[in-house]
Amino acid sequence: MKQPELMLITPPYHCGVVEVAGRWVPLNLLYIASAARKAGVEPRLYDAMSLFTGWDEIRRELREHRPKYVASYAITATIDTCMKLAEVVKEELPESLYILGGVHPTFMWNDIVGDPESPVDIVVRGEGERTVEELLRTLEAGGDLADVPGLAVKNGSGDPLVTSPRPFMTDLEEYKAAFDILNWDTYRYFAVPNGRLGAVSTSRGCNYTCTFCSQQQFWDRSWRAREPEAIAEEIRMQHDDHGVNVILFTDEYPTKHQARWEELLDRIIAMDLDMLFLMETRAVDIVRDEAILPKYRKAGIVHIYVGLEATDQKTLDKINKNSTVEDGRKSLELIREHGMLSETSFVLGFPDETEEHVRETLEMSRYINPDMAHYLAITPWPYSALHEECKDHIAVHDYSKYNLIEPIIKPEGMSLRDIDAAIIRCYKDFYMPKMADFLKYPDQFRRDYMLQSMRLIMKSSFIVEKLGRLGIPEAMQKIICAAARKSRQNDSSESA
Repeated sequence: MKQPELMLITPPYHCGVVEVAGRWVPLNLLYIASAARKAGVEPRLYDAMSLFTGWDEIRRELREHRPKYVASYAITATIDTCMKLAEVVKEELPESLYILGGVHPTFMWNDIVGDPESPVDIVVRGEGERTVEELLRTLEAGGDLADVPGLAVKNGSGDPLVTSPRPFMTDLEEYKAAFDILNWDTYRYFAVPNGRLGAVSTSRGCNYTCTFCSQQQFWDRSWRAREPEAIAEEIRMQHDDHGVNVILFTDEYPTKHQARWEELLDRIIAMDLDMLFLMETRAVDIVRDEAILPKYRKAGIVHIYVGLEATDQKTLDKINKNSTVEDGRKSLELIREHGMLSETSFVLGFPDETEEHVRETLEMSRYINPDMAHYLAITPWPYSALHEECKDHIAVHDYSKYNLIEPIIKPEGMSLRDIDAAIIRCYKDFYMPKMADFLKYPDQFRRDYMLQSMRLIMKSSFIVEKLGRLGIPEAMQKIICAAARKSRQNDSSESA
């Protein structure tokens, strides 16, 4: 008798930015796969997002494997694609159950299963592993789903069944990510030669209260950490067993407890695996860690994202960032001084946005001088406090555009087109002068990393489409190519 199967599918959604630098491991689904195994259900992954495949390929996978259960996860930008996926599942396998989790379904479950005709059968609300394990056990045993916390279940004759909230897990080692279900050849990091990309989560949650952020809301402003020993072992396993040489720390706040974080750095250094690490954290933690930043670089951390969000204190206070402009400036300076590359973002498009404020943001962002800057359209997630604050200015209701790229809010004194054009100008005016700066970087790794990153950005459909309206791509491409040639010539001269 065939073992029941859960097929985990990523939706074929693309917005032209996320995939520029690499193909990212869907780590959250690997934890769900572990939960399925505990329930006696065999997991299978089809990563349509990373494979850049579409509905025909997904249909073929469904027909070939005929899973009893299909599951995916959604953020606001992907919810419509996930609903389409649910329809495809029902067309191909009417008897299969479609299960959906993630941030957006956690809060917007009634929109998803409130309709008796919805193609989604079950929403997993909140942290998913234990809920999925109990859900599958209950389904296989023919039990009552009302006894499983953390669900919203479609009811064909009325309102959905909504069970009690699921408490967060206390032991983050209870479910080990099922890395063995990956096709590792898919996951690459393009900014470095032969970069095979892995992923590790060192913690869950964030206890800050930024009004625009979905993560602090999803995790109820809590933070839980894994032990450094277990994290280091997971890194070693990906390196030794799967040839991974670049790791993304997927959590948004790995550095909250300095002693724990430093112990992890020490363990990574001791393993001496010659790996590179990408991470994000808060600017205040970089400033706090000034004395141990040499350990960051020695451990292999080469790229740090810090979300500054704004260049004026008024905006930072408005979004409850709990940080200062000086913290942001100092963190970028320290990252640069210790031989690492910095990336940050600035949000535009609040209801009171003005052309003058856009210019000030650009000027200040050039002054604080990150290696990479992103200019993002503030996006009011439909379940966030920001959505309620800005509801009278929300002009776009197509969730597929809630991707921080397309303007959603119409400011009082600007149009959506004005904001779109402002974002284009900021990218152009920031990066055009930066090209010459890359040649001044003191080591070949950083020069090559940034030049390759610029090449990748130029392949982004977002950049090509938006900057193309101003005729910029060809000019920028010429600058990049000329800089690359000069860099190679300089390297050859130094070698000689």
